[in-house]
Amino acid sequence: MTQGQTPTTQLMAVLPGDDPTTASRARPSSGGTGNLRRVILGALGVVGIAVFWELYKFLGPEKGWAIGTTIILPRTNDMSMPHVWTMFERLFQPLTGAANSKMMWEAVVDASAFSLYVAAVGWIIGVSVGFLLAVLMQRFRTAQSAVLPWVILSQTVPLIAIAPLVRRWGSQIEFGSFVWENWMSVALIASYLAFFPVSIGALQGLNSPETAHVELFRSYGVGWWKTLIRLRIPASIPYLIPALKLAAANAVIGTIVAEVSIGLKGGIGRTVIEFAGAAGGDPGKPWAPIFGAIAIGLIAAGIVSVFALFLRRFMRQETNS
Repeated sequence: MTQGQTPTTQLMAVLPGDDPTTASRARPSSGGTGNLRRVILGALGVVGIAVFWELYKFLGPEKGWAIGTTIILPRTNDMSMPHVWTMFERLFQPLTGAANSKMMWEAVVDASAFSLYVAAVGWIIGVSVGFLLAVLMQRFRTAQSAVLPWVILSQTVPLIAIAPLVRRWGSQIEFGSFVWENWMSVALIASYLAFFPVSIGALQGLNSPETAHVELFRSYGVGWWKTLIRLRIPASIPYLIPALKLAAANAVIGTIVAEVSIGLKGGIGRTVIEFAGAAGGDPGKPWAPIFGAIAIGLIAAGIVSVFALFLRRFMRQETNS
């Protein structure tokens, strides 16, 4: 303890947001500039992919290139590889030739919104379960030794194999008037993928505080629960934010794969399968739901990024000595 510094002041210096001098000594943030730079680079990346697509279509072999039966380079004809503008033009055309047919983009938006809702439910469940498991493993070393191998092993099970089982088990659940619906099975599969990065990232973050800080809390008689809230959780946020983003992406992937596996109607996964059958006569149509799947992945990551902005205020700031 330095001269003129009381024990309370020393403890408060460890707690995020309680020491007014911490904010004044914190290094200036360039979050706004960094976010704008990431958006610009992301947009340039999308444009670069489109340019590369068209460049390969112009220069690549029309029938592709194969060694034996192994295809090395894809075919570049309009049926196999339509122009980028053909794909986007198809979005603003009617879904079918019927007079009252809705526009393609409307069908994609409806399916994407449904899948995004299911993925959000799965994300919430997965994040809650993953964080609770991380707290349990941090609190009890025995629990970490017993649970962590199973957490890792759970991700080796293929979704295509377990999705029909989850649907069958769910259909047997009855609680009064409650009826288990197929979309709930999809949300459960999404949470199955989402909980893993959160449990691992949160566990690493909860164990990240310096030993001196933990011992300081212990020497002042601060209990485990308050240490968790005031020290460990704020210290885990730099690890938790990337885990939440990865969990969002996993939830979207799990939702789409599960929709395909169990044949859930209304989602973007089923739409991808249905539209793929039209590739022979309508090459731009199968790409519309693919754009929808990409969009919900970006939206999910964007929502988590906005949520992360509110979490950053609880992070411990670095100060100059």
